[in-house]
Amino acid sequence: MFWKRLISGIVLLAIAIGTMAYGGIPLAAILFVISLIAYRELTKVCGAAGEGKGFSGLEVVGFLGIAAYYGVSWLVARQGAGHLLLLAVIMGVFLLELLVYVVTFPKYKAEQVSTAFFSFLYAPVMLAFTFLTRELPQGIYLVWLILISSWGCDTCAYAVGVLIGKKKIFPLLSPKKSLEGCIGGVLGTMIIAGLYGHFFVEANFPDRSVAWIIVVICGFGAICSMVGDLAASAIKRNHDVKDYGKLIPGHGGIMDRFDSMIVTAPLVFFMAALLL
Repeated sequence: MFWKRLISGIVLLAIAIGTMAYGGIPLAAILFVISLIAYRELTKVCGAAGEGKGFSGLEVVGFLGIAAYYGVSWLVARQGAGHLLLLAVIMGVFLLELLVYVVTFPKYKAEQVSTAFFSFLYAPVMLAFTFLTRELPQGIYLVWLILISSWGCDTCAYAVGVLIGKKKIFPLLSPKKSLEGCIGGVLGTMIIAGLYGHFFVEANFPDRSVAWIIVVICGFGAICSMVGDLAASAIKRNHDVKDYGKLIPGHGGIMDRFDSMIVTAPLVFFMAALLL
């Protein structure tokens, strides 16, 4: 199990580094595929999926919405289209979910409609901010803050928790998480961010000091990453499942591996856009 987890983790990291460094269509494409899978994992776990291997009408709307959202994200980033178009896609998905609910009544319950829309917002919409961050004027440097805040925090929190973790902070939700690990995760992330900002980013902002801003962004990002991790765990516990899927050996599904990154991406985008 350890070696499977390690190898798959290395492969995922290599893909993440390669696509984030290149940006453009490769990054958008891999995020689009990840979003489709994550959406399906959420709808299955939460009870909005079709029976067997089939898709429900609610899911079909969600899949179409994901395609539309990534298409519009590309236009916003490359053609200078207004961000209101992204909000229009989100509202369009919601209205179409309601249309399916009404036309097929009583096939679906209101809770399934809510779940389908929640799943669309939770994974695809939030994860797309990784691409939008990469497309910012200094996105080639800023997109890495998402990885530092999420996977960096996971690594630091795990290491500190194993070494000195004693006080269990969420015993019912995540028994292995400790207060010491959480604090270590945030502080470790901020140290990594400071080093990254000082040695790799400062030179590209010659008129201002940005390392401290990067530390602040990644500090808040680390907190968000832990919230994302715990939220994904809470959903699994609510529905009595161990993993969202089996796609990634040793890790589970897409939601099991990208839960923290999904929540961190929007925060990094907005803070970077406002502060940098």
